[in-house]
Amino acid sequence: QVQLVESGGGLVQAGGSLRLSCTASGRTFSNIAMAWFRQAPEKEREFVSTISYSSSNTYYSDSVKRRFTISRDNAKNTVYLRMNSLKPEDTAVYYCAAAKTRYVPIYAREYDYWGQGTQVTVSS
Repeated sequence: QVQLVESGGGLVQAGGSLRLSCTASGRTFSNIAMAWFRQAPEKEREFVSTISYSSSNTYYSDSVKRRFTISRDNAKNTVYLRMNSLKPEDTAVYYCAAAKTRYVPIYAREYDYWGQGTQVTVSS
């Protein structure tokens, strides 16, 4: 059983930056891949980035590659998403997710635990 809570969302102008945080709690937190997904109004949930427990493996969607950076601090049970050069198209609710796997899935169905989401709004 894992609980995830996101924070760090807010309003930002195009070209600006934000850092999202997701803190995990529960009875176990070992060998868990973590990821960020996002969902904009009228759109399906979209993969953003994922990271393995050791941080040795990361993947990014093409839309955010070279702009976003995922990282984690296992001592704090926290995963981060640094978002630079934000665009209005990045506006969405961002969700943290966790999967009990040694791999780094990119599909939402592979993730077992989800946070409540944090709103990111990028103005033109």
